[in-house]
Amino acid sequence: MPATPRSRSQARTTRPWILSGMDFADTRRKPNFTGKIAVAAALTVMCIIVLKQSPGFSGTSLFSRHEIGVTHVLVTGGAGYIGSHATLRLLKDNYRVTIVDNLSRGNMGAVRVLQWLFPQPGRLQFIYADLGDAKAVNKIFSENAFDAVMHFAAVAYVGESTMEPLRYYHNITSNTLTVLEAMAAHNVNTLIYSSTCATYGEPDTMPIVETTPQNPINPYGKAKKMAEDIILDFTKSKKSNMAVMILRYFNVIGSDPEGRLGEAPRPELREHGRISGACFAAALGIVPGLKVHGTDYRTADGTCIRDYIDVTDLVDAHVKALDKAQPGKVGIYNVGTGQGRSVKEFVEACKKATGASIEVSYFTRRPGDYAEVYSDPSKIHRELNWTAQYTDLGQSLSQAWKWQKAHPNGYGSA
Repeated sequence: MPATPRSRSQARTTRPWILSGMDFADTRRKPNFTGKIAVAAALTVMCIIVLKQSPGFSGTSLFSRHEIGVTHVLVTGGAGYIGSHATLRLLKDNYRVTIVDNLSRGNMGAVRVLQWLFPQPGRLQFIYADLGDAKAVNKIFSENAFDAVMHFAAVAYVGESTMEPLRYYHNITSNTLTVLEAMAAHNVNTLIYSSTCATYGEPDTMPIVETTPQNPINPYGKAKKMAEDIILDFTKSKKSNMAVMILRYFNVIGSDPEGRLGEAPRPELREHGRISGACFAAALGIVPGLKVHGTDYRTADGTCIRDYIDVTDLVDAHVKALDKAQPGKVGIYNVGTGQGRSVKEFVEACKKATGASIEVSYFTRRPGDYAEVYSDPSKIHRELNWTAQYTDLGQSLSQAWKWQKAHPNGYGSA
């Protein structure tokens, strides 16, 4: 846990320690007990005064009060792959951050890295909690002075969503409602919502623009669209003056360019996870090979086409969205490169990045998948001045591979 300001009660616990410096062992002496007690008391008072004057001391936590010039952001799911990278960027940009995560998909190792990088009081705190617990969520909001929320926390695997749809509706739709209710109750009026291109389903035309009809074809996309609808309906009500940014992003790859963070999916989820994680696991010999689902799509090589966005670019879009968010306004943006790459292209780039001989096996289509999806990022460039910078697929994979090689067991091998 990050360092926190000492409370008054903690300061008082130093008194017995100071008093214990008195020497009672030599009974031949006749010490001036009254004088020594007075000195000890004076020293204790001086320590308390010094602590009170120090930047981090307060009777209450720095996280529980608003400060001029300091923006306090709640990052839900901040121990996860994307959330941890977003937290890193926010901290680098001098935001105050509270992470809330139940660690069902996140990694405490990522939080420890962030705590080590930013140990100063009032910079970062981690709270273990489940967003499905409305009472716990309200307690967190009542005890912390948030200025904005970046809501990443969600289960996010298309294949898994087709097998556990109810879990996805609870985790994504219901939990977003809980967060929104807590924001409304505690007057937190800025929301950056992590959505997905899966809400579009399989459009008739490419590239996808923000006005493309949303017709999701899997529970993951449907749950995200429901959450979007709840947010949008609330912003239309008279009780709301909320600043909302909804970011619909595409397939995320890459890792922190300085090698501090990476993607570390749980072993049991590799089959459902991102293709980059599956490719790296095969390259490391953790799994015997790479499984590719679907070779009969109506694409040039028969495999799915996706828009791969580097995580560093993605978090940059979130920070720009936070900076541009305006009360009473809603912004909806696609976050992608505008380039579609086939799964076969991706596999070849991954082989080159890792230098490994990866055995690839081809299987039938996975339920809920779609043939082709890539973005038109014109709107986010025009309105937020955002453009993807890390568009070299091989370079992004090479950077991610460096972290994977150094952390073959995820954060457990740090």
